[in-house]
Amino acid sequence: MNGKVIRRWWDFYPFPAKMLPNGNIISANKETEHSTHATDDLTELIQLDWNENIVWSFKDWDEGRARQHHDFQREGNPVGYYAPGQPFVENGNTLILSHKNITNSSISDFTLIDDVIYEVDWEGNLTGFEWYASDHFDELGFDEDSKGSIKGYPGCKCKVFKMMRGDYLHINSISYLGQNHWYEENPDKYCYFNPDNIILDSRHANFIIIISKDNGSVVWRVGPNFSENSKEGYLNSIIGPHNAHMIPKGLPGEGNILVFDNGGEAGYDKNGCPCRFRNYSRVIEFDPVTKEIIWEYKNSFGNQMNMLVKILFFLIPRGRMHHFFSSYVSNAQCLPNGNTLITEGLTGRIFEVNNNSEIVWEFNLPLWIPLLNYRNRLAYRAYRIPPEWVPENPSGYEYWE
Repeated sequence: MNGKVIRRWWDFYPFPAKMLPNGNIISANKETEHSTHATDDLTELIQLDWNENIVWSFKDWDEGRARQHHDFQREGNPVGYYAPGQPFVENGNTLILSHKNITNSSISDFTLIDDVIYEVDWEGNLTGFEWYASDHFDELGFDEDSKGSIKGYPGCKCKVFKMMRGDYLHINSISYLGQNHWYEENPDKYCYFNPDNIILDSRHANFIIIISKDNGSVVWRVGPNFSENSKEGYLNSIIGPHNAHMIPKGLPGEGNILVFDNGGEAGYDKNGCPCRFRNYSRVIEFDPVTKEIIWEYKNSFGNQMNMLVKILFFLIPRGRMHHFFSSYVSNAQCLPNGNTLITEGLTGRIFEVNNNSEIVWEFNLPLWIPLLNYRNRLAYRAYRIPPEWVPENPSGYEYWE
């Protein structure tokens, strides 16, 4: 909590990295099939113990590659971070977000980098669950203009936005819903909140959906059109979202959905370019039934500042004077004390806010990290780790449980 490095793992590709209660971490090795900003398909997913010994690995899905990108979840814990009473299952199944190159002329004339979710057991066997986004294209809520745009320019034709051709959705997170009060109270009325169902979001297309684990159908959705929620206090214009998930049972706000609403540019207009823009980010917690915003954090200080001043704030982010903005990556975690841990990934800034949006803790990746390559200071995701998950608790913090 004071910035001291307790343990460092080298030569791995944390896209993301997650810690388990026994001090193990799951991440990917550094080797990539084609490491680009748009896809970053990773060859192998691995689990290491505290001493960096590999205890599990998987890469046998697509011609000897896992093609994992952006996310994965280990069985037992729905969202990949601490939630009371929801430990990861030792030697459990792993849900993996992946890619597959496909052709589907009804969607586009170009080869598509399709988002796929599959599951593998501890022995490395596929369980049989596979979900292809392209199979459910007509369930994603696109209007005819957007469909026409995707057909001609999947991933956007405006090269200034550096989206890879064919990467038409760019899904960046998957998690189980897990146990939740909606389903427990009325499983018939809220059948779409079945704990086994999966929530995911699209950075390029501005939607969040829940899919059925049984048949893969889209059973709940917000976006890409938010006009139906245009009333004040309700969802509007989520742009380029990251890490949308249902807050797990046992944490404050359980059953609500928490998402990092990046802003920047995203969506499809009729000409193949982004259709929505915003120059600040938000973290939103909302009711998944009413779509009412329960809590949000944003700090758009300095919207009218000149570019030089904005660059200075980007390099040295500090508290209230900081223009809160990360146009990609980033995440938010609900903490047991009711606060929210926020990763502003583009600036390498990690901070904790309370329900009054007051910053109570902050850490910035050091400025000595070479700035000539901006990605060296980028933080994809950060998770607050319970002291009891860290072997021997070297910092001496009180346990969360």
